[in-house]
Amino acid sequence: MTIKYEEIHRDVIESCMKGDVRAQYQLYSLYSKAMYNICYRMTGQQEEAEDMLQESFSYAFRKLGSFRFESSFGAWLKRIVVNTCINHLKKRKVDLVYTDQHNDPAPDDDFVDYGEIRLRAEGVMKAMGKLSQGYRIVFSLYLLEGYDHKEISEIMGISESTSKSQFLRAKQKIKEILMSHE
Repeated sequence: MTIKYEEIHRDVIESCMKGDVRAQYQLYSLYSKAMYNICYRMTGQQEEAEDMLQESFSYAFRKLGSFRFESSFGAWLKRIVVNTCINHLKKRKVDLVYTDQHNDPAPDDDFVDYGEIRLRAEGVMKAMGKLSQGYRIVFSLYLLEGYDHKEISEIMGISESTSKSQFLRAKQKIKEILMSHE
Protein backbone atom coordinates (compact mmCIF):
# COMPACT_ATOMS: atom_id res chain seq x y z
CA MET A 1 0.00 0.00 0.00
CA THR A 2 1.44 3.36 -1.03
CA ILE A 3 1.03 6.32 1.28
CA LYS A 4 -0.39 9.39 -0.47
CA TYR A 5 0.90 12.75 0.66
CA GLU A 6 -1.59 15.52 1.26
CA GLU A 7 0.30 18.12 -0.69
CA ILE A 8 -0.03 21.72 0.51
CA HIS A 9 0.12 22.93 -3.10
CA ARG A 10 -1.94 20.11 -4.58
CA ASP A 11 -4.41 22.42 -6.34
CA VAL A 12 -1.57 24.35 -8.01
CA ILE A 13 0.17 21.13 -9.06
CA GLU A 14 -3.03 19.70 -10.50
CA SER A 15 -3.62 22.94 -12.44
CA CYS A 16 -0.08 22.67 -13.81
CA MET A 17 -0.81 19.12 -14.91
CA LYS A 18 -3.66 20.53 -16.97
CA GLY A 19 -1.29 23.00 -18.66
CA ASP A 20 -2.24 26.15 -16.74
CA VAL A 21 0.65 28.56 -17.38
CA ARG A 22 -0.27 30.79 -14.42
CA ALA A 23 -0.15 27.77 -12.12
CA GLN A 24 3.26 26.85 -13.54
CA TYR A 25 4.50 30.35 -12.74
CA GLN A 26 3.04 30.08 -9.23
CA LEU A 27 4.71 26.71 -8.66
CA TYR A 28 7.99 28.11 -9.99
CA SER A 29 7.67 31.08 -7.61
CA LEU A 30 7.05 28.79 -4.65
CA TYR A 31 10.07 26.54 -5.21
CA SER A 32 12.60 28.38 -7.37
CA LYS A 33 14.61 30.07 -4.60
CA ALA A 34 15.20 26.87 -2.64
CA MET A 35 16.02 24.92 -5.80
CA TYR A 36 18.36 27.68 -7.04
CA ASN A 37 20.27 27.44 -3.76
CA ILE A 38 20.79 23.72 -4.35
CA CYS A 39 21.98 24.41 -7.91
CA TYR A 40 24.35 27.12 -6.73
CA ARG A 41 25.83 24.98 -3.96
CA MET A 42 26.44 22.16 -6.42
CA THR A 43 27.81 24.15 -9.36
CA GLY A 44 29.44 27.03 -7.48
CA GLN A 45 28.65 29.46 -10.30
CA GLN A 46 25.66 31.78 -10.63
CA GLU A 47 25.17 31.38 -14.38
CA GLU A 48 25.40 27.59 -14.27
CA ALA A 49 23.05 27.49 -11.29
CA GLU A 50 20.50 29.57 -13.19
CA ASP A 51 20.80 27.29 -16.23
CA MET A 52 20.41 24.16 -14.09
CA LEU A 53 17.38 25.67 -12.36
CA GLN A 54 15.67 26.37 -15.69
CA GLU A 55 16.56 22.94 -17.04
CA SER A 56 15.24 21.28 -13.88
CA PHE A 57 11.92 23.12 -13.97
CA SER A 58 11.50 22.47 -17.70
CA TYR A 59 12.05 18.76 -17.09
CA ALA A 60 9.74 18.77 -14.04
CA PHE A 61 6.92 20.46 -15.97
CA ARG A 62 7.32 17.96 -18.84
CA LYS A 63 7.22 15.03 -16.40
CA LEU A 64 4.60 16.43 -14.02
CA GLY A 65 2.14 13.79 -15.18
CA SER A 66 4.36 11.15 -13.54
CA PHE A 67 4.09 12.86 -10.13
CA ARG A 68 1.65 10.76 -8.09
CA PHE A 69 1.65 12.55 -4.72
CA GLU A 70 3.51 9.61 -3.18
CA SER A 71 6.12 12.04 -1.81
CA SER A 72 6.04 15.75 -1.32
CA PHE A 73 6.37 17.81 -4.49
CA GLY A 74 9.41 19.54 -2.98
CA ALA A 75 11.20 16.22 -2.45
CA TRP A 76 10.34 15.10 -6.00
CA LEU A 77 11.57 18.37 -7.48
CA LYS A 78 14.72 18.36 -5.32
CA ARG A 79 15.63 14.94 -6.69
CA ILE A 80 15.22 16.28 -10.25
CA VAL A 81 17.39 19.32 -9.42
CA VAL A 82 20.15 17.23 -7.83
CA ASN A 83 20.16 14.77 -10.74
CA THR A 84 20.18 17.60 -13.29
CA CYS A 85 23.20 19.18 -11.60
CA ILE A 86 25.02 15.86 -11.25
CA ASN A 87 24.42 15.03 -14.93
CA HIS A 88 25.61 18.48 -15.97
CA LEU A 89 28.77 18.15 -13.91
CA LYS A 90 29.41 14.66 -15.27
CA LYS A 91 29.10 16.01 -18.80
CA ARG A 92 31.77 18.54 -17.92
CA LYS A 93 33.82 15.54 -16.81
CA VAL A 94 34.38 16.73 -13.28
CA ASP A 95 37.30 14.77 -11.91
CA LEU A 96 36.75 13.80 -8.33
CA VAL A 97 39.83 13.35 -6.23
CA TYR A 98 39.41 9.74 -5.24
CA THR A 99 40.91 9.44 -1.81
CA ASP A 100 40.61 5.69 -1.37
CA GLN A 101 44.25 5.51 -2.44
CA HIS A 102 45.42 8.05 0.16
CA ASN A 103 46.23 7.47 3.78
CA ASP A 104 43.44 9.21 5.61
CA PRO A 105 43.97 10.37 9.18
CA ALA A 106 42.41 8.33 11.92
CA PRO A 107 39.01 9.69 12.96
CA ASP A 108 40.44 10.93 16.30
CA ASP A 109 43.00 13.04 14.38
CA ASP A 110 40.12 14.83 12.67
CA PHE A 111 38.60 16.18 15.90
CA VAL A 112 37.85 19.88 15.71
CA ASP A 113 36.57 22.04 18.54
CA TYR A 114 34.07 24.09 16.56
CA GLY A 115 33.22 26.03 19.70
CA GLU A 116 36.39 28.07 19.13
CA ILE A 117 35.62 28.84 15.49
CA ARG A 118 32.86 31.27 14.68
CA LEU A 119 31.07 29.72 11.77
CA ARG A 120 28.94 32.11 9.83
CA ALA A 121 26.78 30.90 7.00
CA GLU A 122 28.28 33.44 4.62
CA GLY A 123 31.82 32.40 5.50
CA VAL A 124 31.02 28.73 5.03
CA MET A 125 29.37 29.42 1.67
CA LYS A 126 32.41 31.40 0.51
CA ALA A 127 34.67 28.60 1.72
CA MET A 128 32.55 26.06 -0.15
CA GLY A 129 33.14 28.09 -3.30
CA LYS A 130 36.86 27.46 -2.89
CA LEU A 131 36.47 23.68 -2.75
CA SER A 132 37.10 21.46 -5.74
CA GLN A 133 33.82 20.46 -7.37
CA GLY A 134 34.08 16.88 -6.13
CA TYR A 135 34.45 18.00 -2.53
CA ARG A 136 31.73 20.65 -2.90
CA ILE A 137 29.21 18.21 -4.37
CA VAL A 138 29.67 15.56 -1.67
CA PHE A 139 29.74 18.19 1.09
CA SER A 140 26.57 19.82 -0.25
CA LEU A 141 24.67 16.57 -0.78
CA TYR A 142 25.59 15.20 2.65
CA LEU A 143 25.49 18.19 4.95
CA LEU A 144 23.11 20.58 3.23
CA GLU A 145 20.76 18.33 1.27
CA GLY A 146 20.59 15.48 3.79
CA TYR A 147 21.63 12.55 1.63
CA ASP A 148 23.52 9.74 3.35
CA HIS A 149 26.79 8.37 2.01
CA LYS A 150 25.11 5.33 0.47
CA GLU A 151 22.76 7.56 -1.54
CA ILE A 152 25.63 9.84 -2.55
CA SER A 153 27.67 6.86 -3.70
CA GLU A 154 24.78 5.74 -5.92
CA ILE A 155 24.16 9.24 -7.32
CA MET A 156 27.85 9.93 -7.99
CA GLY A 157 28.90 6.45 -9.03
CA ILE A 158 31.57 6.27 -6.33
CA SER A 159 32.08 3.98 -3.36
CA GLU A 160 30.51 4.77 -0.02
CA SER A 161 33.97 5.04 1.57
CA THR A 162 35.00 7.54 -1.12
CA SER A 163 31.94 9.63 -0.31
CA LYS A 164 32.84 9.59 3.39
CA SER A 165 36.44 10.46 2.63
CA GLN A 166 35.45 13.28 0.27
CA PHE A 167 33.17 14.71 2.96
CA LEU A 168 35.86 14.56 5.66
CA ARG A 169 38.41 16.21 3.38
CA ALA A 170 35.91 18.90 2.35
CA LYS A 171 35.12 19.59 6.01
CA GLN A 172 38.84 19.82 6.81
CA LYS A 173 39.45 22.16 3.86
CA ILE A 174 36.58 24.42 4.91
CA LYS A 175 37.99 24.52 8.44
CA GLU A 176 41.41 25.51 7.05
CA ILE A 177 39.90 28.23 4.87
CA LEU A 178 37.86 29.64 7.76
CA MET A 179 40.82 29.58 10.15
CA SER A 180 43.07 31.33 7.63
CA HIS A 181 40.61 34.23 7.42
CA GLU A 182 40.36 34.86 11.18
